[in-house]
Amino acid sequence: WVINSFRLQITLPYDAQQLSKATRDTAAIYLACGVDTSKASVFVQSHVRAHVELMWLLSSATPIGWLNRMIQFKEKSRKAGDENVAVALLTYPVLMASDILLYQSDFVPVGEDQKQHLELTRELAERVNFLYGGRKWKKLGGRGGTIFKVPEPLIPPAGARVMSLTDGLSKMSKSTPSDQSRINLLDSKDVIANKIKRCKTDSFIGLEFDNPERPESNNLLSIYQLMSGKTKEEVAQECENMNWGTFKILLTDALIDHLQPIQVRYEEIMSDSAYLDRVLAEGATKAADIADATLNNVYQAMGFLRR
Repeated sequence: WVINSFRLQITLPYDAQQLSKATRDTAAIYLACGVDTSKASVFVQSHVRAHVELMWLLSSATPIGWLNRMIQFKEKSRKAGDENVAVALLTYPVLMASDILLYQSDFVPVGEDQKQHLELTRELAERVNFLYGGRKWKKLGGRGGTIFKVPEPLIPPAGARVMSLTDGLSKMSKSTPSDQSRINLLDSKDVIANKIKRCKTDSFIGLEFDNPERPESNNLLSIYQLMSGKTKEEVAQECENMNWGTFKILLTDALIDHLQPIQVRYEEIMSDSAYLDRVLAEGATKAADIADATLNNVYQAMGFLRR
């Protein structure tokens, strides 16, 4: 699990003094959500230098047209204007590809909005394998064959794209200026209740999934499904004749019940800074061992002298 510190600097204006706190907060949230450090490494991206090194190597094999077609870049650059958009935003998908390919991933959990970025990762893996792998690599003393695995997307059946509380057609995102648009994992009970009370609904009777004229209904039912652990069919039957007032109470309770254990565990982790530091240090060491092996193969296949 990568704490993506570079992304915090790329896509949003940020306070440099707050970056380290935000990084530690994110790590603690991962752990509080149940990431098992005996099976997975949690580390800070900037602590494993192979991420940026591989990004640069991948950039040399990335046609600029591939990056210009990225929907998220086009949307953000259109809103911000060319003078306010850094080159790093354009090349961020290459960094994401580096994050994935360094660890020879078979599957990558993604939401609907990240499918295009994963497709770029797959294309880059195939391109580098074609340009530098196989017999070409073997002639340089390598093992031959493919340099990178080509990862497959792992898209959850529910919640692949959670939408905003203020607009059922827009993605829920922490980068949206309005805090009302999202539920944060550390929101208090009162804040959650107020956000759900004020969230956008519609004037139809009853609630239903998959009606294109009712995006808010579909979104809020999907959130309830995720929080309650019920099936889509169970939720649809439970809520088909329910009014919005009753449903909002139901959704609020489900959110609070689901998030409270995470928040309690988060506070425990944040109160033990030595534990968090140890987890991140051990995670970076384990990650670097794997990442460096991949990076060395790439350097060799591309003809660089061994370090």
